[in-house]
Amino acid sequence: MHTYMKAIFVILFFILSSANASSQENSIFGKIISDRLSVEFANVYLVGTSYGTTTDINGNYTLSGIPKGTYDLEISSVGYLKSSQSISIKKNQNLNLDFELIPAFEQLNEIVVTGTKTFKRRTNSPVMVNVVNSQTLDDVQACNLSEGLKFQPGLRVETDCQTCNYTQLRMNGLAGGYSQILINGRPIFSPLTGLYGMEQLPVNMIDKIEVIRGGGSSLYGSSAIGGTVNVITKIPKKNAYELNYFYQNINGQSSDQNLSGNATIVNDNKKSGISFFINHRDREIYDHNDDNFSEIPKIQNTSFGTNFFVLPKKNQKLEISLSNINEFRYGGEMVDKPAYLTLQSEERTHNVWLGSADYQINFNNENTSLITYAAWQNTKRKHYTGIFPDDSLSIQNHLLNAPYGTSNTTTLQGGLQVNHRISNFIGGSNVFTFGAEYVVDDVFDNIEAYQYKIDQVTKDLGIFVQSDWEIFRSLNLLSGVRIDKHNLLDKILVSPRASLLYKIKNTTQFRLGYGTGFRAPQAFDTDLHIAFAGGGISRVQLSPDLEQENSQSINASVNYDKPTENFILGYTLEAFHTKLKNAFFQAPIGEDNFGEVFEKRNGSDATVQGFTLELRGNYKQKIQLESGFTLQNSRFAEAVKYIEEVEATRDFLRTPNQYGFAMLSFMPNKKFNANLNYVYTGPMKLAHFGGAPNQLSDELIISKSFNEFSVKAGYTFPSKILSSSLELYGGVKNIFNAYQDDFDIGKNRDSNYVYGPGLPRVFFIGMKIRAK
Repeated sequence: MHTYMKAIFVILFFILSSANASSQENSIFGKIISDRLSVEFANVYLVGTSYGTTTDINGNYTLSGIPKGTYDLEISSVGYLKSSQSISIKKNQNLNLDFELIPAFEQLNEIVVTGTKTFKRRTNSPVMVNVVNSQTLDDVQACNLSEGLKFQPGLRVETDCQTCNYTQLRMNGLAGGYSQILINGRPIFSPLTGLYGMEQLPVNMIDKIEVIRGGGSSLYGSSAIGGTVNVITKIPKKNAYELNYFYQNINGQSSDQNLSGNATIVNDNKKSGISFFINHRDREIYDHNDDNFSEIPKIQNTSFGTNFFVLPKKNQKLEISLSNINEFRYGGEMVDKPAYLTLQSEERTHNVWLGSADYQINFNNENTSLITYAAWQNTKRKHYTGIFPDDSLSIQNHLLNAPYGTSNTTTLQGGLQVNHRISNFIGGSNVFTFGAEYVVDDVFDNIEAYQYKIDQVTKDLGIFVQSDWEIFRSLNLLSGVRIDKHNLLDKILVSPRASLLYKIKNTTQFRLGYGTGFRAPQAFDTDLHIAFAGGGISRVQLSPDLEQENSQSINASVNYDKPTENFILGYTLEAFHTKLKNAFFQAPIGEDNFGEVFEKRNGSDATVQGFTLELRGNYKQKIQLESGFTLQNSRFAEAVKYIEEVEATRDFLRTPNQYGFAMLSFMPNKKFNANLNYVYTGPMKLAHFGGAPNQLSDELIISKSFNEFSVKAGYTFPSKILSSSLELYGGVKNIFNAYQDDFDIGKNRDSNYVYGPGLPRVFFIGMKIRAK
């Protein structure tokens, strides 16, 4: 009996002890967020115990009944990196712990600026922004801006001259003059820079490229109809350096050597820093059809520049950038003679300076910022474009007055911008942006021998206002308007826009946008290009009755990404529709003593519309797929005559209705990397002028399609002693040599009859040394 009583006493003691302990148990509570948004259904638990819960729709959680002790608290959720913290629970303690989760792959939520002129995460931007980072440029072995942009959905880079190889960017089916290219957010890409600038800007000066498809005149003024490309140069982030050399061989015939270097220095308190870059390229001339006239010109390019920043105070920042590009370019007859003695050639020497300064001050508890900025670009060019005559009198005139020319273009921009956040605005928050900027573009291009001269100064004063209203956390309305007074236009132009963003959780964004745009009646890049055609040279002049071109654009898209800690699968589907009024076109108006003459006129209205589909995937940041395909249609309302004796057509020339790309990257570890990429160019309608032995008559033709595959692989050898690494890499561009096979031959060729990939098969090898 005594034994039983003792056992009962022990049981009662434990029961009472447990009850007393329970009365002393504690709790943990808090909120889980990411980028100011609640994370619902996140897992919250104490490692090694049975205590756990999930957050509610507001991101709140509570763990109760926890005995005192030391634990590891861990938070996890699909699409985010795990977060953990060691905690100690004391007697009678209720602990408040809030956490902010980081997305599993930060590139889904990268900070962008171009869409709103304010810094926003991509998933929160009402305007869809695509980003090309420096790693992508390296993966595809791009030498310059031109080669990197073709790996973006809705974009196509084309070569437009067989002799000088100038390039232009086509966005959503619109020609290069419809795209606004910015350097660090400033429109200093002048018409002359637009001819060769995309090939002149080396990739080692570029940090990233932000791309917006669709009208953007409400922020950036004239020409931002097809889209906007913002080239953001490298800024100092940490002490580092990089040296890179690679050799390319063009189809077993011509060499292309590239040497570049980068260095950045940041002081210990991170209040100032400076970066430098230098690049030198030496490419030999290349002849594809063995007629002793080049298809790819000789290039000698040396570029250098610097970026500098200083933080005078915690709320102030000053950034200054300056760079120079010096390039010699020659294409045509492949002989060792001065250009004016060759049968046909183009020779250009460019000296380009680019500079900008930005000053920002934040105040009102960081809710208000004032930005003032200035930017400048100057290009000086000496050039020759000519065909050696056949008869003796013309030869004598040619020798006495060879068609050498000079160009001098200057672009200046100054402006200010005020951003003001109101945290409590009709139930949500709003960022108001006010700004004004003044842009002067002075273009001078002269060849006395051809009686050719463009001497034009354009001035544009733009005032813009924008509201970025976060109505709810899932709903955002961006609206704004810009007013422009352009010196070539009698009327003041008003360019409104509106974009709506609706988000479902953190995975899906629906966007609907409307925007207007305009192009002033001024000279653009293609107007400054003198082409060979019909046995002479062709030039473009502006009609005295030329009026501005206006546009209205509508686009709608859905963006979905399903991220976990191990993979991402996502897609973007976009529909776009752009209506052009008084669309520009080049009308043939006859010949003079030098060749064909075209006049830029206002034509009928035109419509550009279509769909773009992006697919992407990433597995553990070891295998990554990016792809995009565009299906579109570009047509005038009324047929346009491009060649006098050839039937008119409603189709835009040089505009394929299908084009796309894909990139597959493989990174199993930090040492090995490989990339396979693909570019598709569909059939397109082209003008082909007669004059060459292989083409006696003028006609419109339809090109074939092209499939361009390229591959690159590299291996990195780390060095602990030098705190650096050595990467050896190599590969092949255009593996199957998909390249145009019907180039014109001889000195009387039509140099604008060029299409398809910009390069034939190219083998390359290289090495890179960089600080860890």
